[in-house]
Amino acid sequence: MKQFNTLDDFDFNDRTILLRVDINCPLNKETLDLEDDNRIRQIVPTVRELIDKGGKVVILAHQGRPGDWDFTDLDKHASVLTKYLGQEVKYVDDVVGEKAIAAVKGLASGQAIMLKNVRELPYELEKKSMEEHALCELVTTLAPLADYYVNDAFATAHRSQCSLVGFPEVLPSAVGRLMEKELSALSSVFEDPQHPTVFILGGAKFGDSLRLIERALDRGTADWIICVGLCGNAFLHIRGYDLGDENIELLEEELTPEVVEHARKLLREKGERILTPIDVGVDDGGERRDLLVGDLPHGPVLDIGRRSVDKFTKVLYNARTIFMSGPAGLIEKDEFCFGTRELLTAMTRSQAFTLIGGGHTVGVAKRLGLAGKFSYVSTAGGALETFVLGKPLPAVEALKTCKKA
Repeated sequence: MKQFNTLDDFDFNDRTILLRVDINCPLNKETLDLEDDNRIRQIVPTVRELIDKGGKVVILAHQGRPGDWDFTDLDKHASVLTKYLGQEVKYVDDVVGEKAIAAVKGLASGQAIMLKNVRELPYELEKKSMEEHALCELVTTLAPLADYYVNDAFATAHRSQCSLVGFPEVLPSAVGRLMEKELSALSSVFEDPQHPTVFILGGAKFGDSLRLIERALDRGTADWIICVGLCGNAFLHIRGYDLGDENIELLEEELTPEVVEHARKLLREKGERILTPIDVGVDDGGERRDLLVGDLPHGPVLDIGRRSVDKFTKVLYNARTIFMSGPAGLIEKDEFCFGTRELLTAMTRSQAFTLIGGGHTVGVAKRLGLAGKFSYVSTAGGALETFVLGKPLPAVEALKTCKKA
């Protein structure tokens, strides 16, 4: 039995649908124009399907946070969506006032509108339960005008906010196609993967990486963990390699006594399945130089070395499932993007189901022209992190609760 409803479970013809999406885009600081509209393109299939099924679509979304420079209206987002959709998505400069109410009531079948940034509402960012959020003005105003609620905003699913968890308390609700794809792809990696399964971790939050590694190895989800970047450096330090003061300073905040003991325990119990670099790339007078980890001078480690790449890619070519989050080095400089590029390329050449996530990893994959070659590219940051750590996603839990009701 499915845990939540999908678009296949309802008849949307001539029905009003409140559709929550995440189109929070990078903006140009001077013009506030959208610099990357990928998140808007990702929601087009859901909007198109609802329109084609005769739905009256009311889009709820946000951009930035109150007080931040990128906290803006959504008129430009509506224009971009109009372009990709091939039909007008009218922007309504209101969320819960008379203008918004009139626009919702005036919708005809097969039309879509986008309301004002929901974070204009002071209570939107408050952390409350489904029941509490269901009493907020946003829900009490819009829910009576609608027949269904659809959540396609996986990237914000880790937040318990009004527009994400309030509506499933009072309306029949479903996941959109993007949310459905994200949950299916992540489940195929973290809940029922094909083995051998390899995780490549390079994130800066070493404590979170440890929790993920422990969970993946204890549950038998992952067969091998490849640690690169700051995660790899932290394990090398804990394994007794002298990385030098500059590298340790970068890790100081993460390497609390509790975290270090946790890492040592993991290495004692499962160290043979945790793979770390055997050489690294450093800057030697403006030139890249690869050194064995036992021969490091005092200077920043900027990448994994060629021997490490060879070691890791052999593991990747035999894998059936591969997940990568976090780069292997300083991706801003081409000579130190080498390790990240080689690992990503090896993933695309493998026969495995491949998934990448995290802003830096996805960004460099796009820059290298590789993003289209993976089985799945996650749009999420915080939601992805929450999912892989095995924590509940409030927005998904809300949809599950609605399904059970």
